[in-house]
Amino acid sequence: MSNLLEIIAAHQDYIYIVVLMIFLGIEVIGRVPSVLHTPLMSGANAIHGVVIIGAIIVMGKAEPDNYVALVLGFLAVILGTLNVVGGFVVTDRMLEMFKNKKAK
Repeated sequence: MSNLLEIIAAHQDYIYIVVLMIFLGIEVIGRVPSVLHTPLMSGANAIHGVVIIGAIIVMGKAEPDNYVALVLGFLAVILGTLNVVGGFVVTDRMLEMFKNKKAK
């Protein structure tokens, strides 16, 4: 327990920054109008595409016996891909809401 408190005390500045970033993110996301949601999702998908490319580059440059880099790179590729696909699915569903419904 004492070791944990020492670690927290040593990284107290970083913990404050992360907590403030969480609250700031919640405030910013909560105030985004629904009209802007789709363009923001497209931008987020583009950013995660860059993350996937970076993870592939890290995996390609890693030594064959560096399992930590390979596993983290693999996880980054999988999670980034899931995030991109999920973002496109959400964006597609939101765009469907704005289409006119056909009369039966």
